[in-house]
Amino acid sequence: MIRITLACVGRLKEEYLRAGEAEFRKRLGAYCQLEILSVNEEKMPDRVSAAEERVILERETERLMKLIPAHSYVILLDLKGKEISSPALAEKMEALMVEGVSHLTFVIGGPFGYTDALRRRADFRWSFSPLTFTHQMIRVLLLEQIYRAFKIMRKEKYHH
Repeated sequence: MIRITLACVGRLKEEYLRAGEAEFRKRLGAYCQLEILSVNEEKMPDRVSAAEERVILERETERLMKLIPAHSYVILLDLKGKEISSPALAEKMEALMVEGVSHLTFVIGGPFGYTDALRRRADFRWSFSPLTFTHQMIRVLLLEQIYRAFKIMRKEKYHH
């Protein structure tokens, strides 16, 4: 069974997001070993200078990098990444598994993203959409897309 790690900045604060995460954790249990790891979000003043933003990015990126297992295939959620459809995500995940990849790590940065060090570590940079989502909301959306990808791979009905 493939292992999937979500490496994220921040904790889910809203109950409806925690409920969504719990539901997709339960559903994904039939398809993968899922682990969700998070690092603390840096404290930010109301107004952040460019220098302060760089420090925040470096600190959060450093903590995220420590969550990534050495031999994991890393998919970075990145506004500058490639947009792909749900079927294309399923194809990508299936191809990786056929190639022998046993661990995928999806990385979600904080409000400012991450430094180029993490972009260089990524094996694939994926843009969810040109729309902007909170990093907390994207966690639930990502879990739903991973679940959908498994359903597509197995040619199982998604909507009941």
